[in-house]
Amino acid sequence: MEPCMNSRYCLRWLAGIGCYITFGVGGLLSSLTILPLLKYWPGSPDVRIKRVQKAVHLMFRGMVQLLTLAKVVKVDAHCASQLQQAESLVVIANHPTLIDVVVLISLMPNAGCIVKQGLWRNPFLRGVVSAAGYIPNRSAELLLEDCQQVLRRGTNLIVFPEGTRTQKGAVINDFARGAANIALRCAAPLLPVVLKVHNAGLTKQDPWYAIPRRTIEMQVSTGEIFHASTLEDDVIHAKQARQLTRDLEFYYRQRLHEHYELT
Repeated sequence: MEPCMNSRYCLRWLAGIGCYITFGVGGLLSSLTILPLLKYWPGSPDVRIKRVQKAVHLMFRGMVQLLTLAKVVKVDAHCASQLQQAESLVVIANHPTLIDVVVLISLMPNAGCIVKQGLWRNPFLRGVVSAAGYIPNRSAELLLEDCQQVLRRGTNLIVFPEGTRTQKGAVINDFARGAANIALRCAAPLLPVVLKVHNAGLTKQDPWYAIPRRTIEMQVSTGEIFHASTLEDDVIHAKQARQLTRDLEFYYRQRLHEHYELT
């Protein structure tokens, strides 16, 4: 029985690594071909960026389908229609796995996100993040200006308040105030998305090539939209950002751990 199980895992591992290679090579080739064509095809700057975002959405949806066929992940998203129709929202989510952003963008045709500076130097992905109008993680004031511009054109902005993937064994990491600050400063509605994972894998402690032995089952659900208000007073704003961050963190702990209030 054990050799049979090992052979099955070997096949799954090869299929999973094949998905990664396909994704990386596909990102590089699209950066050299279809994405520049879409980016510079006639139209306003906003129209061009939306074309590229739609193309990235389709690419990421294809990646999720490949990972599903390889039995690496199984995504259950009853909220797909809401995410497809969303516009100008700060979409926050917990961050349990390596592929969370791929799953979210596969469900949202007009999504942007804040990406670390290192991706702008990655030969496989820099063309994608640049053409899609994603935001580099830089100084606070410049970051807020970029976020306002993205939200004004109807793009949804994906933010992970944990900042990095959830530590193995934890419900979530402590939330940073970035998402709350963006929602308040930009007066943008905030949509919480909960990623609930069974058969954990591709976590912060796992190397990228550690394909899980069991299929990661991911349930994607949404909460009620929160409407933030514009605040001029910096002191009041800082206080409200702290409170909103605490409220959001408590909300996620409740949604992800049904006995949280008893612990």
